[in-house]
Formats: sequence, C-alpha cells, structure tokens
Amino acid sequence: MSFESFLNSVKNKASELKTEALKFKNKDFLNATMAGSALIAMADGVISPDEKQKMIKFIENHDALSIFTTIDVVNAFQTFVNQLQFDKDIGEAKAFEALKKMESNVAASRLIIRMVISIAGSDGDFDEHEKKMALRIAKELSLDPAEFGLD
Repeated sequence: MSFESFLNSVKNKASELKTEALKFKNKDFLNATMAGSALIAMADGVISPDEKQKMIKFIENHDALSIFTTIDVVNAFQTFVNQLQFDKDIGEAKAFEALKKMESNVAASRLIIRMVISIAGSDGDFDEHEKKMALRIAKELSLDPAEFGLD
C-alpha cells in the first residue's frame, strides 16, 4: 500500500468517525424533532401523506439533521407513532420526554416548533386538535406560544 493510499484510508476513517460523532451529538435533536412530528401528525387522528412528505423534506434540508439517513428519520418517526398508537398516554409521555431534552437549546426548540406548525398546515388545514398539540409542544419547550401565533 502506498503512502498516498494509506493517507486516503486514514482520511476516510476520520470522516466516518466524525459523521458517527455528529449523529450521536444530534440524536437528541433527531428524537425531539421526530417526537414533535409524530405528536402533531397524530393530533387529528390521521397522518396524511402531505404531513409525512413535509417532515422528510424538512429533515433533508436541515444541516443538523441531514447527516441522518432517511431510514434513520423514518424509523425514529415510526417509533414515536407506534408508541402513540399502542398507548396514547405512554406514547405522549415518551414524546414529551424527548422534546424536553431540547428545552435548554432555544434555537433548536424554535426550529422544532416551526417544523411542527409547518407539518400541521401541510395538508391545508391547521385544525383545533393540531393547534392544541402545537401549543402543548411550545409550552414543553418553554417557548412563548404567542410568538408562533398559538395563543
């Protein structure tokens, strides 16, 4: 193996480790984002294809989450949806627990609530159930609901 090949190999391994470290570092953000997405998507009892597509597009276009594969995102989302469907109270508790981990990060919390509102409106109807859930999510993240038109 030439020195150049060895150097490239080391660079590739370093890049892989960085990606893995970033995934670990942002795992709480991914989980909080997917928890909020699942809560808002399930708020009216139906998860529309528009809501799913909006969530995927958001993830693909956000730098902090674009390091995750679509499979990682869908799996995290589906985990929260399954928990909500199995037992609404326990599912909500787990989802709000994931959201609570982002409470101290105001920028991330604002981003999450904006995404949640965007997903809720993606089917053309931001109904009362979705507004009520968005309000609960904003409060869980210690955000002022009025800042997002949720009061």
